[in-house]
Amino acid sequence: MRFGVGNGWRGLAAAVLLTGMAAGCGESGDDPGSAGGKASATAEVAARGESIGAAGSACELPVTFDMAEFWEAEAVDAADRKIDTGDAAADAIGDALVDLLRQGPVTMVCEIDAKPAGKLGFLRVWTGEPGDADPRTVLEGFVGAEETASGEKYRAFTSGSFSGTEVRYTTTSALLEETKKERALAVSTPDGPVVIHLGGMDTEEHEAMLPAFELAKSTLKATS
Repeated sequence: MRFGVGNGWRGLAAAVLLTGMAAGCGESGDDPGSAGGKASATAEVAARGESIGAAGSACELPVTFDMAEFWEAEAVDAADRKIDTGDAAADAIGDALVDLLRQGPVTMVCEIDAKPAGKLGFLRVWTGEPGDADPRTVLEGFVGAEETASGEKYRAFTSGSFSGTEVRYTTTSALLEETKKERALAVSTPDGPVVIHLGGMDTEEHEAMLPAFELAKSTLKATS
């Protein structure tokens, strides 16, 4: 379940109350269209905007990468989202909202908004604690925590000094009665795993934003 943070956070409480998700299950597998972890065709890459991840940028991360032109980043801090009003019911809703910032082994730390570029969706960055888990294991945990995920197709990729794992899958909304495409990748760093996820309002918006995901993947570097 994924919602906007920052500009999208104001609608999150309503989404928690109004949105239901249909449970789904799908067998995980390797992408048959990628021999040796290489895409079968050259992916389109978006025009470059600002770089994100380094000290002093909007989101300080264990990795750096280029954002698509006009996209805007905002750091996400789960502690800042916690509500403490003294009202048990209101605080329970606040705790539920904070829980939405966690998915499997990782927590959302950065949200990059496509709206300034005329698209509806986000590129989100999630990080986890240092450990021995490899990128695929982290990514399987991330996708597995999404109740309606199905049709997972994993493949290995390399970008600079990183060897990571990418996944394509779908999720289903019971409220909208629609299935949409999702994409995510994971890499390991000394500071812990990093997951970059691209959703979108629907499959059409998702596919329109894929060049931004490809740009992030192709420019991915360890933060120096």
